[in-house]
Amino acid sequence: MTSSQRAALRSLAMKMQPTTHIGKNGIGETLIKQIDEQLESRELIKVAVLQNAEFSAKEIAEELAQSANAEVVQVLGSKITLYRVSKKSGVKHLL
Repeated sequence: MTSSQRAALRSLAMKMQPTTHIGKNGIGETLIKQIDEQLESRELIKVAVLQNAEFSAKEIAEELAQSANAEVVQVLGSKITLYRVSKKSGVKHLL
C-alpha cells in the first residue's frame, strides 16, 4: 500500500466509530471471526483497545492483521484501523 493510499484510508477512518472493542479477554477465535466478517462487508474498520487489555494497541493490531489477512492502516493511541479488499468483489472500492 502506498503512502497516498494509506493517507486516503486514514482520512476515511477519521469519521468512523470503532465497530469492535478489545479488553481483558484479548484476541480469541470469536473476535477474529467477527473482525473477518466486518472486513468482508466494510473493507475498512476501526477497533478500540480498552485500557484493561493485556497487550498494547500496536501488538493487537499486528495480531489482528495477520489473523484476518488485513493491513494495518493506522494505530493512533488506542484506536486501530484495518483494511482488506473484500473477497467477494476483489476490487479495491475504497482506494
